[in-house]
Amino acid sequence: MKKIIYILIFVCGMSMSSCNDWLDVLPKNEQVTADYWKTKEDVDAVLASGYYYMRMTTPNLISWGELRASSIYSYSSGEVGKLQNFQLTSSSSYCDWSSFYKVINMANSVINYAPGVQKNDDTYTIAAMKSHQTEAYFMRALMYFYLVRNFKEVPLALNPYVDDSAPYSIAKSDENRIIEQIKTDIKTALDTEAAKEFFDHDKWTGATKGRATKWALYALMADVCLWSEDYDGCIEYADRLINATSAKRPAFMSIPEQWFAIFNPGNSNESIFEMNWDQPTYAQTANSPSNYFTTTESSMYQYSTAMGERLDNENLELLFGKESVRGWLGAYLATGAVGSDGRRFYVWKYKGTEVRDPAAVRTANDANYIIYRMADVMLMKAEALVWKGTESWEAAVEILNQIRTRSNLKSLDINLNETNELAMLNYVLHERDMELAAEGKRWYDLVRFGRSQEFRYKKEFIEIVVENNSSANDSWIRSVLKNEYAWYLPINESEIETNGLLLQNPYYAPTSK
Repeated sequence: MKKIIYILIFVCGMSMSSCNDWLDVLPKNEQVTADYWKTKEDVDAVLASGYYYMRMTTPNLISWGELRASSIYSYSSGEVGKLQNFQLTSSSSYCDWSSFYKVINMANSVINYAPGVQKNDDTYTIAAMKSHQTEAYFMRALMYFYLVRNFKEVPLALNPYVDDSAPYSIAKSDENRIIEQIKTDIKTALDTEAAKEFFDHDKWTGATKGRATKWALYALMADVCLWSEDYDGCIEYADRLINATSAKRPAFMSIPEQWFAIFNPGNSNESIFEMNWDQPTYAQTANSPSNYFTTTESSMYQYSTAMGERLDNENLELLFGKESVRGWLGAYLATGAVGSDGRRFYVWKYKGTEVRDPAAVRTANDANYIIYRMADVMLMKAEALVWKGTESWEAAVEILNQIRTRSNLKSLDINLNETNELAMLNYVLHERDMELAAEGKRWYDLVRFGRSQEFRYKKEFIEIVVENNSSANDSWIRSVLKNEYAWYLPINESEIETNGLLLQNPYYAPTSK
């Protein structure tokens, strides 16, 4: 494999004091071996580097999580266009997973070497060591969860790659094995009881939202359980967040006027885990979603026409005298006449401010990227309740209406005796689409819908994709998505060339064409 884990770790330089600035760890390109691990500051440095590399994954998180679902759209005809039209090949940089394995290697290093540091550094307590490891377990689990949802089968590396004597040709593990490891990592982290509820940092007010807490572990586990059809598990972990009473817990912000604060300035009470940027302090803008979601025609990513129409149509569902907080100058900014071919819908979340004025944009391209927030977790629970059966549907509708009320929308009035599972799932899918638009969720929501319960709604999944994609031929999309392996990405050809144990995703293998 092409040095799957890439050992060049960020180190904090001659003085370890800068390692306290978790948003300002700079690359020194020094190879890290087992001999590196001497002090707690060394552990801090590598863990901080894991967060740095995690921010580098943002372009993938956006494109992988959105484009194939077509609520977010690119007007480019290049590689990004091939991704959203299911024409990607293994030579594309859009199937490069190296940044994810960099994070995994940081996590593996902390998990494996921190105990040795604790034995040698008297100032490094067992509690601090275990706390560091809980963050590393979260990092590893989250990165593998993204990988398994996009590639289905990937190499499962659980040890750090430190020098050329270590083997780096690793065969793929199947999806069930990877999901099992993800759950094991989360449970291991939680079982230590060392995962923090919050982080204190005198220079970084967003530390609690920008580092992995107990709450982030709960959210990730709820998501993994939903993906793996463990609906009771999803509800259990979602409830650990929803029913929490701790003063430092994340909390659903039910006041409509507070909604935009989730995105600007970010790190809100509703947030559970998000990747942070800070332009004024650290001159950070690279890979922030503000760079990809702009409000000009050259914007790399915009809402699709179909999604824009859904956003417009929410105005018909508003409570009397109210404005939709996730509508005009909330979630989106629209240009052009309603219904015209030239109408464009731009994502406002990452570029705008709470001021309802198209000219009131952020002063810097440093919006955070939210991985989990409370509305997301509540909607996970709602979906799990629908899958569990009719006796749980009323509770699911209550959650949907909580989200809608916060958006100033009329409550759903559903006759549960005259509806069915497919209709209920569509209510959840719609609410997730509208609430979490441009947050990297939509493609995974659709794939989960299409594959769950032995592909019960595969046909309906394909029709949703066809209906929303406005550039690829309908018959082409239907023919491609009949093959379930086409729902995933090809392994980059450079990885295949350098790792003799890797096998290509069957849909993209030469013999399958």
